[in-house]
Amino acid sequence: MASQADNKKKEEETLKVNITGKTHVKPNKKLGRREYQLVTFDLPYLAFYYNQKLLLYKGSADHGFEDIVGKLKDGLGVVLEDFHQLAGKLGKDEDGVFRVEYDDDMEGVEIVEATAEGISLDDLTVEEGTTSFKELIPYNGILNLEGLHRPLLAVQLTKLKDGVVMGCAFNHAILDGTSTWHFMSSWAEICNGATSISVSPFLQRTKARDTRVKLDVTLPPDPLDASSEADARPVPQLREKVFKFSEAAIDMIKSKVNANPPLDGSKPFSTFQSLAVHIWRHVTHARELKPEDYTVFTVFADCRKRVDPPMPESYFGNLIQAIFTATAVGLLTMNPPEFGAAVIQKAIEAHDAKAINERNKEWESAPKIFQFKDAGVNCVAVGSSPRFPVYDVDFGWGKPESVRSGCNNRFDGMVYLYQGKSGGRSIDVEISLEAGVMERLEKDKDFLLEV
Repeated sequence: MASQADNKKKEEETLKVNITGKTHVKPNKKLGRREYQLVTFDLPYLAFYYNQKLLLYKGSADHGFEDIVGKLKDGLGVVLEDFHQLAGKLGKDEDGVFRVEYDDDMEGVEIVEATAEGISLDDLTVEEGTTSFKELIPYNGILNLEGLHRPLLAVQLTKLKDGVVMGCAFNHAILDGTSTWHFMSSWAEICNGATSISVSPFLQRTKARDTRVKLDVTLPPDPLDASSEADARPVPQLREKVFKFSEAAIDMIKSKVNANPPLDGSKPFSTFQSLAVHIWRHVTHARELKPEDYTVFTVFADCRKRVDPPMPESYFGNLIQAIFTATAVGLLTMNPPEFGAAVIQKAIEAHDAKAINERNKEWESAPKIFQFKDAGVNCVAVGSSPRFPVYDVDFGWGKPESVRSGCNNRFDGMVYLYQGKSGGRSIDVEISLEAGVMERLEKDKDFLLEV
């Protein structure tokens, strides 16, 4: 009979990922030297980690792994002609202002090839945490500032027993979620036979903000380093889980929050506001906080249509800002859900062009480099968006079976929202929480509905 040690060894061998090669891809055409100043919307994210996305694809008899890798590299060479900033590096000008630099001599995007033929798609699609993802996505624990000497995009392609995993690490100092999925959709478009992309990226960052900010960045202590003297508090044990809310569940949440329309003539609560307050209230309840404690809700909001003048949807860069709002725990959990939804709605609606401009001027006068966990006390922070077309990223061998975030930029209360695989209005809610809080949330029938 196999011992426990033998079983553990066998499990480790099954989950083993072997790196088989590393190459770099540049734009197919010579583009010369290009420089793009990073602006106030970009700079605060220098001390975040690379943003990681994982796309899982089923295998196909018509597409061997080598064929898939070759097709992806060929398509990448074409799409980087438009998205060439991703093939560059971070740099600074003579005044110490950060910028993206590209020239034809740079190495380009890093492509890692790997095999993990002991892992099946099912092993990964049922994975609620991110432990098994670590070996499948590059640049774990790598800060965006390291883009001074690393590629701004790294992609790992791993052959599974019955499929392929694409793990991407994007430098968050140069692009947000909208730009990420614009690039991914464009890359898929080329791989599917298009000779050019349908929507070119808008590369003129300084049209959104042209203030030059000199930064002398000293990196903060690594928040994941328990030995850090700067913060002796213990690092909480986190768990991640994906809660899949069907279209019917989303409709139920929205109709409940809108059951008693406000008397002040406010707009009905949106799907996002309804789901956001549902998550905020139930996570706060699971944390077992005191009624007088404060809790913060944070959303990283797209400002493309909020700035003056508005920027096109194709604006390439970061055009997001964190919107914070807070209330007492007792007010949030003891009032009906429309109370919290109104708090969120007011904060979002107040974040207009004037508020964005004031926030930018305040930051420029005293620049503060955020850490990924600076979202607030007892917080629920929402990133990503169910509007991103993540299941449309089809390179020619089918849509993804699952789309997930990697291990980077996670903290207690971080939430990523994705389209549900079943389509329609279904939404996947990926949450990181302290282990005990997650256990209580998993037992909360009012939160789960039919999940």
